Amino acid sequence: MSTPVVVLAGFLGAGKTTVLNHLLRSAADVRLGVVVNDFGAVGVDALLVSGWADSTVSLENGCLCCSTEDGTVDELLARLTARRGRDALDAVVVEASGVAEPAAMVRQVLASTVPGIRYGGLVVVVDGVEFETVRQRHPQLDDHVAMADVVILSKTDLLDDAAVARLTERCRELNAWAPVVPAANGSLDPRLLFEAGPPRTRQLALGEAVPAPEEHLHSFYDAVEFRSPEPLDPRKFTAFLDARPSGVFRVKGPVRFAGADERYLLQTVGAAVRFTRGAWPRGAPRTTELVLIGAGLDAPALLADLRNCVHAGSEPPDEWALMGVLRSTEGV
Repeated sequence: MSTPVVVLAGFLGAGKTTVLNHLLRSAADVRLGVVVNDFGAVGVDALLVSGWADSTVSLENGCLCCSTEDGTVDELLARLTARRGRDALDAVVVEASGVAEPAAMVRQVLASTVPGIRYGGLVVVVDGVEFETVRQRHPQLDDHVAMADVVILSKTDLLDDAAVARLTERCRELNAWAPVVPAANGSLDPRLLFEAGPPRTRQLALGEAVPAPEEHLHSFYDAVEFRSPEPLDPRKFTAFLDARPSGVFRVKGPVRFAGADERYLLQTVGAAVRFTRGAWPRGAPRTTELVLIGAGLDAPALLADLRNCVHAGSEPPDEWALMGVLRSTEGV
């Protein structure tokens, strides 16, 4: 399985460093690699275990943090993804400078020659308090939101519900497709963006307090599960993914397609869709099992749409039916 590389962007003061810090501190079951522009802006001091080493900070929760000054990322991506086995990273976050063009960083990731990585989407942090003012001075912010795969609304703890609703609507006018996710105090569950690896345990350092349990994912977001032993029609399912509501942040799980012998493992983060094609595990049922994660989901409507994707009839689809799926499939 390849390692997703997510670009985290946001204008100066938008709150992306706060979001990044929260991701690092809350990544209990996710091993993150982070490429940042300046270590000084990232408050990871309390998490250091081995200090500085070749421009890399090792964090006691299994994450790594690298710094780049010239804007190039290939060498750092290679270093971060070199770990194997239980030490392998689940995902890498590349923080774009507050004055950088996100598209430039996205192009670097897409053009990377580092083996075993894939583009995991563009996450743009929007200042919930100052966005309307700042975008008047910097109209390019509209373009940043428009190209995002996921939009994070920061500082929503400083806004009332009506203001959050207005800002959400504004972002959806600029980007009708990307999920718009509120993040009070920069709080964002990493499982909305990354797949967790196997659970791990560590001993507490001397004098370290036992961390308070965080609220479960379902306390903030909805999850809808869909299971079908019958194969899905690839055209209908591709159309479903293209038209799914913006409240659906993630869709993940194995998919069985009519006319295909292999398993297609689906991972979406916002607008970014990726299938990984491979053999079904020996003895495993050839069943589509999907989990849809989001906010304000209409579960009956989503399940009805997914049931409509089940292939009808006994004849397999024609040879072109899988083309939409193959365009988003690794190794094709």
